[in-house]
Amino acid sequence: MFNFTFHNPTKVFFGKDTIRLIAGEIPPVARVMIVHGGAGGRASGALDEVGEALREVDCTDFGGVAPNPEYDRMLDGVALAREKKIDFLLAVGGGSVIDAAKFMSAAIPFAGDPFLLMDKAGAAIRETLPVGAVVTLPASGSEMNSRAIISRKACQIKKGIMNPLLHPRFAVLDPTKTYTLPCAQIGNGVVDTFVHVLEQYLTYPVAGEVQDCLAEGLLQALIDQGPRALAEPQNYDVRANLMWAATLGLNGLIGAGVPQDWSAHRLGYELTVLYGLAHAETLACLVPAMLAVRLPTKREKLLRYGERIWGITAGDEATRLAQAIDRTRAFFEAMGLPTRLGGYGLEKVDVERVTELLAAHGMFNMGERQDVTPDMIRDILQRCL
Repeated sequence: MFNFTFHNPTKVFFGKDTIRLIAGEIPPVARVMIVHGGAGGRASGALDEVGEALREVDCTDFGGVAPNPEYDRMLDGVALAREKKIDFLLAVGGGSVIDAAKFMSAAIPFAGDPFLLMDKAGAAIRETLPVGAVVTLPASGSEMNSRAIISRKACQIKKGIMNPLLHPRFAVLDPTKTYTLPCAQIGNGVVDTFVHVLEQYLTYPVAGEVQDCLAEGLLQALIDQGPRALAEPQNYDVRANLMWAATLGLNGLIGAGVPQDWSAHRLGYELTVLYGLAHAETLACLVPAMLAVRLPTKREKLLRYGERIWGITAGDEATRLAQAIDRTRAFFEAMGLPTRLGGYGLEKVDVERVTELLAAHGMFNMGERQDVTPDMIRDILQRCL
């Protein structure tokens, strides 16, 4: 196991009727900007409950945050926050909304060009406004980590920033606020969470047995609970388990002291930028293809994954490895996500353009061993068609 430092300062309020508790976390004299997407927060009732909890607080509304939050839209929020002298941001929504609030929390007090916060991947952040989160779409884990993913379509960029100052002060996780999610968003959330765990688990062994077992427990919970959420959309216990799994999948715990991959995510960002695919859709296609191409370096953990998660013990090694990949693909399909790009109406990919963007964004030599080459990327993309 590698040396590591683990610190997570986010306070979590989990369960029914917990939105009301935000009143005790936000100073009554604060000037709050409520950041949200709009429809989801209203349909779930979360925005109404936030309004009730903060009825004595000076609040400014900033809605219309779309999936893959757009840099230019964030600048609108920064300008509004400065005009209103905002000193606290409350995100009500999923990962995109939370990421937008995090970025704006750093951009509002930043004296320079806010794009530098993205250009340097968050290294330039020295000050942030406090952020709270009310989660209505569990998937990203952004409510309990220090990263944010921001897009700038004009530059064909989607990238992450990381800084300890981006940790939300608190996060509210009320599973009942996920009851109104459409099946597509449920499936996307489960697959996104599943791949977050795989990116930290399916690498190579470093005797991190605790981390491996925690990761395996999350994967097993997702396999069990994910299909049930599609069949029983208002089953509180199912929704609670999925919501907590999404948070634990990317709050730093299972990735502490072990190698991490993230090449599927980084390659997926380019497919989203170029073709508008949802994040989880890119992952559903890329992960099985990546595992097949990168078998030699992932062999040991993939065999363990096949045995521990899917119960694959019979047959020779090649058979067991292939079955582990096939079972992963089948799970994604069962959650409603095609695992070929054609399933999303994309019959052809400009492979060279994708590799050019990766190079321009400094994303070659990806993976836990920094060995994902351009030729490997071409092979992976061809297998996704």
